Amino acid sequence: LSILLSLLGPACPTRSPDCGGILTPAGLSYIAEASKPHAEIVLKQELMAVPAPDLFPSSPESSGNQIDSIKVTELSLSLIPHTGLRLNIAVDLGIAPAPSSPKVKRLSILADLHVEMNPEGYLELVTSACKPTVQEKQSTEEIESKSSSLEEKKQINVDKICLEVSKLLLFPNEQLISLTTQFPISPSCQAQYLPLAVPVFSEQGITISLQTTFQVAGMGIPLPVSPVPFTMPELASSSPSHLTLAFSEHFYTSFFFALEISGAFNMTIPSLLTTSTVAQKITQMGSLYQEDVPVVLQAVFRSSPRVVLEEGKAALKLFLTIHVGAGSSAFQSFLSVNVDMSAGLLLSVADTKMKISAAEIEDIELSLAASDVGPVPADLLEELLLPTIRAEVLAQVNVVLSEGILLPHMSSFTYTDVSVEIHKDYVLVPCNLELWAR
Repeated sequence: LSILLSLLGPACPTRSPDCGGILTPAGLSYIAEASKPHAEIVLKQELMAVPAPDLFPSSPESSGNQIDSIKVTELSLSLIPHTGLRLNIAVDLGIAPAPSSPKVKRLSILADLHVEMNPEGYLELVTSACKPTVQEKQSTEEIESKSSSLEEKKQINVDKICLEVSKLLLFPNEQLISLTTQFPISPSCQAQYLPLAVPVFSEQGITISLQTTFQVAGMGIPLPVSPVPFTMPELASSSPSHLTLAFSEHFYTSFFFALEISGAFNMTIPSLLTTSTVAQKITQMGSLYQEDVPVVLQAVFRSSPRVVLEEGKAALKLFLTIHVGAGSSAFQSFLSVNVDMSAGLLLSVADTKMKISAAEIEDIELSLAASDVGPVPADLLEELLLPTIRAEVLAQVNVVLSEGILLPHMSSFTYTDVSVEIHKDYVLVPCNLELWAR
C-alpha cells in the first residue's frame, strides 16, 4: 500500500471546495440560547471573586461590596453582513453591600466578532470591538437616565469585562477547531474537512466552504479532479432549519475513491460452484483440475467507483474485474470477467454521521476479460456467475459502508430533524442543532 501511495505522488495541491454549510439566523439564535448557561458560569468565575471596587474602580459606593449573584437575562447573536457577528449580552449583577440591602446593576456588553484564518489554516473567532456599560436597576426595574448611564460607563474596568469576551459563547474556537479534526472511515483511512477561506457573512447566514482530504496509511492521496467547480447553492428562501449542509457529487466519488485506494473494497466472494460443476459447462476445466475443489471469486476495481446524483436519486457505478479461481491455499485464476454494475444509493443521517448504502442492482453487464479455459459465451458467464455476483458484491460493499462517514460538525452539537435532499450534482442536508450534554 505504501509503495502504491508513493507512486501516486503527493496529495494534489489544488484547493477547491467539495462541501460546506450555511448556518442560518435561526441556528445563530439557537447557539446564543444554548450559550446562556455557559456564559453565566464563565461570568461567575470571572467576576464573583472580584471585589466590586476592582470592577467599578471610580464608584465610591462600591467600596467593600462584593458581587454575590449573576444572572444572564439576554444573550443574542446577530449577523453583520460582509463583516461578522454582533454579540449582545445583558447581565444582572447582585451587589451585596454591608449592612444595607443588596443592589442590582445591569451589565450590558456589546461586542463585534469576526472570523480569521490563522497561519495553520484553522478558523478563529476574534473580538473586533467591545463596549460594556453598567446601569443601576431600580425597584421598578426601570433603567436610570442616560446621564447616569454615561457616568457609570466611566466606572467600568473595561479590560476585565472585555478580555476574551468570545469565551462567553460555547467554546467557539474549540468548536471551530473540531470542524477540522481527522476521523477514521476505515481501519487505514481517515478524512478531514479543511476550510478554504474565512466564512462569508450575509443576511442568509454564515457560509463556509470546505475541502475534504483523505489519508490512507497516514499519507494524503491525490483525489480525482472535479469536472465542475462546486459552489455552495443559495437557499431558495429563509430556511427554518438551523443549518444546511451541502455535499457535491465529487465529495461522494472522492469518498469511494479513498476507500478503494485503502483496499477496503477488495473482496473474496465464496460461491456454490466447484471445479466439477464448472467442468460440466466448460470442458477444458477438467484438464486443469483433477480434484473437485470450491470455486472462489476475487473482485478488484479496474476503475474507480463513481457516484452520480440526479434530481431525487443517487446511483453508484462500480467497475470491477472478478477473477474466478480454485479455492485452494494458492489462489489461481482460470477466468477473469469484467463487471460493470449500477445500483441505487441510499443516503441518510444519524446524529453527525451520513449513512450510505447501496440498494438493489439496477443494471449489470458481464464480459470476458481473460480465460485459460478457452472462449466462454456471455450467456454462460451470466449463468455461472451472475447469481453469486448479485447476491454478494453489494452485500460486501455495504459492510464497508456500514460505519458511514462523519459530517463536519461542532463537537458540542449533534444534528436533529434532518432531511436529505438529492439534487443534480449535489446533496442538501437541512437540519437543526442540538446541544450535547458535556
